[in-house]
Amino acid sequence: MATSTSVSTEISEPSGSSSKGIHPLAAKTIAAAAGATLTALTMTPFDVIKTRMQTQPSSHSSSSGAGPLASRLNTAAVVCVWDRQGVKHSERVTSFWDAARKVWKMEGVRGLWKGVGTTLVIAVPASTLYMVTYDNLRRSMPFHESYALLTPLFAGVLARTMVSSISSPLELLRTRLQATPSDPNTPHTLKSVLGGIRVMAKRDGVRSLWRGLGPTLWRDVPFSGLYWAGYETIKGRLRKKGFEGSGAAFMSGAVSGTTAAMITLPFDVLKTRKQALQEAVSYVQSSRSTATFPLLREIVRTEGPKALFAGLTPRIAKIAPACGIMIACYEGIERYIDVRILD
Repeated sequence: MATSTSVSTEISEPSGSSSKGIHPLAAKTIAAAAGATLTALTMTPFDVIKTRMQTQPSSHSSSSGAGPLASRLNTAAVVCVWDRQGVKHSERVTSFWDAARKVWKMEGVRGLWKGVGTTLVIAVPASTLYMVTYDNLRRSMPFHESYALLTPLFAGVLARTMVSSISSPLELLRTRLQATPSDPNTPHTLKSVLGGIRVMAKRDGVRSLWRGLGPTLWRDVPFSGLYWAGYETIKGRLRKKGFEGSGAAFMSGAVSGTTAAMITLPFDVLKTRKQALQEAVSYVQSSRSTATFPLLREIVRTEGPKALFAGLTPRIAKIAPACGIMIACYEGIERYIDVRILD
């Protein structure tokens, strides 16, 4: 990456580097894939807890004024966990650590890494495509040299829009695997979730696989623009103070990612709720009750504004190291294989 005055994902070439190294595109692909794999393997438990907490109605929803939204998600207003014998237990979680403790106690390690296979299928190609697309878009911007801050912002927005649109059906699958089931007596498995998605596609058409794309774009597109603009700015300031390399990249990515995640969290909640709700409602009900802004209004009305920030701790706990790991791997591996990325 580059400074705020020269926006680029360039990596300064180490001494003794050769122009005969691996092709730059191959280097980017290898680096992004390695970073995405490491991130997925280490951050999946945070994603599982975040999804469970976001699909658990808040305490407000148990009051007499609660609307039908909460009951469709989970009639008992609890998070369902299963012990190693497959026996269902209903647990109400109060915090990130409480949720992690109960999932670990009841479901073991496999529960915390539920959906990791699907996450790898989604994250590795999607993140690889995203990083390579971002870099190419950044370098092709007509105002590349003149507007240092706008270059990463617009490149990040465009790259994320394209990649999120392509990977939306897989994101739907992952979210359903990790969500609290609408039927507390039937835990989610890959087979059951795939079966439900096939029924939905047959009933509602292939376009139904892209339900939830709206909130996903509302979450990911601003996040991407804010993240890259912040990353370039922070890294530039660190470089001026003499901090460079993978450590500076990790710190810049973690701080920028945390800020962007906090700002876009309500749309992350909307995306998760929308995709989880589609299992519990009919097509007509789904089209009415899970449209982005009607769903937003219903959550605020029945559960209060605080519900839009459910899962903040696990999201930040995931995003900060995930962004740091991803960008540090991307830059560090490119440097390791001794490749010059040309502008």
